[in-house]
Amino acid sequence: MTTKEHDSKIKRVIISEQEIQDAIKKAGAEISKEYDGKPLLLVSVLKGAFVFMADLCRAITIPLELDFMSASSYGAGTVSTGTVRIDFDLKHDISNYHVVIVEDIVDTGRTLKEIVRLLKNRNPLSLKVVSLLDKPDRRVVEFEADKVLFTIPDFFVIGYGLDFNEYYRNLPYIAEYDTSK
Repeated sequence: MTTKEHDSKIKRVIISEQEIQDAIKKAGAEISKEYDGKPLLLVSVLKGAFVFMADLCRAITIPLELDFMSASSYGAGTVSTGTVRIDFDLKHDISNYHVVIVEDIVDTGRTLKEIVRLLKNRNPLSLKVVSLLDKPDRRVVEFEADKVLFTIPDFFVIGYGLDFNEYYRNLPYIAEYDTSK
């Protein structure tokens, strides 16, 4: 893909880099206060949440540990397949931790509902979900994150870890992807 082709698909910026960083700083302070003195494990859902996780963990001022898992319900398109796959699981025994799942976007809700079900069965001390984005108009299962930084309308977004066919993750902002071209 050429730079011109790549850039032509960025329809418009919907959340600026500064807005994202301001929201993360606030979320980090809230998490630091809530979990001070408690064993905290942040779990990033790969690949989309890795950028958010990196910035959020640096905004948290208390001791914490990190782990990663990968789950997917999208193939190479812009619409969820409806089937959730756990591609890579945690290394930690989470039974001695307060777990905060760090997710990029709650869309249909299928993936996070399945991850939460799976992790609750492992008996963490507590389990919460913080999501950078929420797209409630796309929800097909009952699921709400405990903390959402931004709620967006129903359009396909890229940037700040979110991709289309693995491109655009490195954008420092959230943009609408132009599906018309």
